Amino acid sequence: MRTYYCGEVRQQQIGETLTFWGWVDRRRDHGGVIFLDLRDRTGIIQIVSDPQRTPDSYEHAEALRNEYVVKVTGRVSQRPEESLNPKLPTGEVEVYAESIELLNAVRKQLPFQVSTADVETVREDLRLKYRYLDLRRDRMSKNLQLRHQVVKAMRRYLEDQQGFIEVETPILTRSTPEGARDYLVPSRVNPSQWYALPQSPQLFKQLLMVSGLDRYYQIARCFRDEDLRADRQPEFTQLDMEMSFLSQEEIIQLNEELVAYIFKTVKGIDLPTPFPRLTYAQAMERYGSDKPDTRFGLELVNVSQLFKDSGFKVFSGAVKAGGVVKVLPIPGGNSAISNVRIKPGGDLFKEATDAGAKGVAYVRVKAGGEIDTIGAIKDNLSDAQKQELLELTAAEDGHLLLFGAGPTEVVNKTLDRLRLVIGKELGLIDNTKNNLLWVTQFPMFEWNADEKRLEALHHPFTAPYPEDLHDLKTARAQAYDLVFNGYEIGGGSLRIYQQEIQQQVFEAIGLSPEEASNKFGFLLEAFEYGAPPHGGIAYGLDRLVMLLAGEESIRDVIAFPKTQQASCLLTDAPAAVDAKQLKELHVASTYKPKT
Repeated sequence: MRTYYCGEVRQQQIGETLTFWGWVDRRRDHGGVIFLDLRDRTGIIQIVSDPQRTPDSYEHAEALRNEYVVKVTGRVSQRPEESLNPKLPTGEVEVYAESIELLNAVRKQLPFQVSTADVETVREDLRLKYRYLDLRRDRMSKNLQLRHQVVKAMRRYLEDQQGFIEVETPILTRSTPEGARDYLVPSRVNPSQWYALPQSPQLFKQLLMVSGLDRYYQIARCFRDEDLRADRQPEFTQLDMEMSFLSQEEIIQLNEELVAYIFKTVKGIDLPTPFPRLTYAQAMERYGSDKPDTRFGLELVNVSQLFKDSGFKVFSGAVKAGGVVKVLPIPGGNSAISNVRIKPGGDLFKEATDAGAKGVAYVRVKAGGEIDTIGAIKDNLSDAQKQELLELTAAEDGHLLLFGAGPTEVVNKTLDRLRLVIGKELGLIDNTKNNLLWVTQFPMFEWNADEKRLEALHHPFTAPYPEDLHDLKTARAQAYDLVFNGYEIGGGSLRIYQQEIQQQVFEAIGLSPEEASNKFGFLLEAFEYGAPPHGGIAYGLDRLVMLLAGEESIRDVIAFPKTQQASCLLTDAPAAVDAKQLKELHVASTYKPKT
């Protein structure tokens, strides 16, 4: 039997004879004495095989190579002073192998060296194809163990301290409108009928509140057929929560305590509570984003009033058309950022145009508050207006002012993008900070220009503020997002629990009573049987662990992720299926490959 994991042995075990199981991380032959680094999921222990001291194991040690699977029994000894390894928790001890049993050898050339992969550049497609090897690496193993610790902390807090009950909700459900595309599953026993994989357990968790469960949670698998990015996957995991009879303030407080518990338990970090808050309007005005990274400044300044009657028609025209003029003030930007980068062909110009802008105007502030620029901004400002611009932006000698003018959405997106790029480039982001922020009071709806209708900004089950019920089109939602260092890690709201209000919201997004009844009749009917006031939140588990692990992609904290093309390189999924299977499902493909 295994007596210890490799990474658990310390000086207290010196003199004991122990048994280990694991993989050979590295093998070194030092003048006849063979050293093996034996690895399992807890770490590495150094094994020594000496032809004089441990002759029974020496022949076996000679035959071992990297990634061979072995069983080792030996006596723990103090390492000599000159061979201590402070980089390893086990670096003060070593094990003299009395016996080594080869359990399995490596019979093919390794696609990459597992033991040195942390310092090698291994292509991601290769890592994903041989994921079982990639997961042996220390970094990936620690990421999965961190993920486990996060989930464990979530369960302990919710169950042991707050009385939540875990309930599994269906994976096969019905397709509903709004949100991303559904993954559809044909029903063999109900020909021409389809299931959908859940984008979230939203409706079921609300029905659990109607059922009187009161406090529900689930580590839920969710599915969305959408275009992918570094922090998106077609299947993902979320901590899903719902609770009855709590106000928005009480839900936020409970979740602050949950997040603080996770950080303390998993990372040993004490988070100050309560977390700061911004309304949606404040976040968009100051940062151009509803998930601002508040670890650094560079806040946007609205100067629309200053330019609304300006002779510079690009700016005044934007304001008169209902848009805005905003400035991103950059201290020290004069010396750090050249004109070439801002003009057509430059990298900052490209960032702006990728965000939808036509370009970026700029002003450089010289000594004495002198404004230096090329173009019409300076020529169309009086001395008083120049002074006001400097006061509004708190600009001093060395400041670079980047301007965005046009539709509010485009200006915000452009300057937010530039703010993040420049903040990172200038080293303004303190990566040791853990800034958490609530964003509240979102609009209920946004305009879908393609479909010429309103759609719910979060989802159509979010409750509006009661004082806004007179005009749902401009109503604020009782919604709240939790932002961590510029990433949304959780989002929730108080829910609608009264049938008449839910019907009004369905009507606002263009669902007729017949359509609403067809798709959501079961929910509307449930509200007639005594639905309690309730609300909830869902956390993106993959994204939260990614940030806690310091990774840049959620693929590095998921055991078997998909690529950005939604494929699994390990199993070669998705794949074609037999015609017999399709016939049983009454399904035929209309796809015609391009010739």
